[in-house]
Amino acid sequence: MSKRRLTKNQIKELLANKHVENCSDRSITYNKAFKIQAVNAYYEKGYSPRMIFEEAGFNVSIIGEDTPGFSLQRWRKEYQERGINSLKFERRGQGNRGGRPKTKELNNADRIKRLEIENVYLKAENDFLVKLRAAKKR
Repeated sequence: MSKRRLTKNQIKELLANKHVENCSDRSITYNKAFKIQAVNAYYEKGYSPRMIFEEAGFNVSIIGEDTPGFSLQRWRKEYQERGINSLKFERRGQGNRGGRPKTKELNNADRIKRLEIENVYLKAENDFLVKLRAAKKR
């Protein structure tokens, strides 16, 4: 995320653009149709990222000189990895990339097994802390 902060007037100007879905003082969310249009213009017409954004009515001095290039780079990567339809859907927050394991759907046997494992871990942790305190006293 950029260090740039947008003013209220700049946000208002960006929200007036039909290609902007949402805008805050730190981020701009472009609509999906614009992303597809931008990638197509880059590959088919050979336009530069800056040309694409200026043609779409963006003031590059407001959004940042590097923003068109970085945004188009992200969208092109998505296009190359997953195809043009991937730009039509929001992918943030989806997938199995970690996070806390869900415990709501566990049955009683699985819940007991999880608690037993946690109990063993906590006992080992306590034993370690006892040894650590004993070593400090010496």
